[in-house]
Amino acid sequence: MNEGLIPNRYAKALLKFAAELGATERVYQLMLTLSASFSAEPGLSAAVRNPFVADSDKVSLLTTAAGAVDSDTCFADFLSLLVKKRRVSFAREIALAFCSIYRKANGISVVEVTTAYPVGDDERERLKALVAKNVGTSKLEIAFNVVPDIIGGFVVTIDSRRLDASITNQLKQLRQQLISK
Repeated sequence: MNEGLIPNRYAKALLKFAAELGATERVYQLMLTLSASFSAEPGLSAAVRNPFVADSDKVSLLTTAAGAVDSDTCFADFLSLLVKKRRVSFAREIALAFCSIYRKANGISVVEVTTAYPVGDDERERLKALVAKNVGTSKLEIAFNVVPDIIGGFVVTIDSRRLDASITNQLKQLRQQLISK
């Protein structure tokens, strides 16, 4: 079976289950935290995929990584289902698929702004307003990054679209024009 198919099916089922319980926003936050934990700690993936780690330990790891509490019964039930169906190894992919499906269903755009230097709060607010105006929604998840290698300017990525107004990109384009002549 296609590895993309399994996570998507489980993510859709979790979204439906969470909607029935009125816990979609909370489950979304848990899945965001879980996917960030997988990115921050590569050993988590290895532990979840390790057949010698007990299922109860995997559930405990995933619960902690997601920041779930005892009242998050929807998430706990979902982890139990993953264990029962032997799909715990897909936890990261399911979390990513869930976040993607949730964002699409709720019209949330993911925005990444990369600058050469840290931007102040006023500049952040202006950029947020500008992006919201151009995207047509105020439902944004914005992350600001600093990458000195771009020298100056900025790079804005909205979902899968990218606007590169960095000095590095402008120099690259100028170089291509000079080489082509």
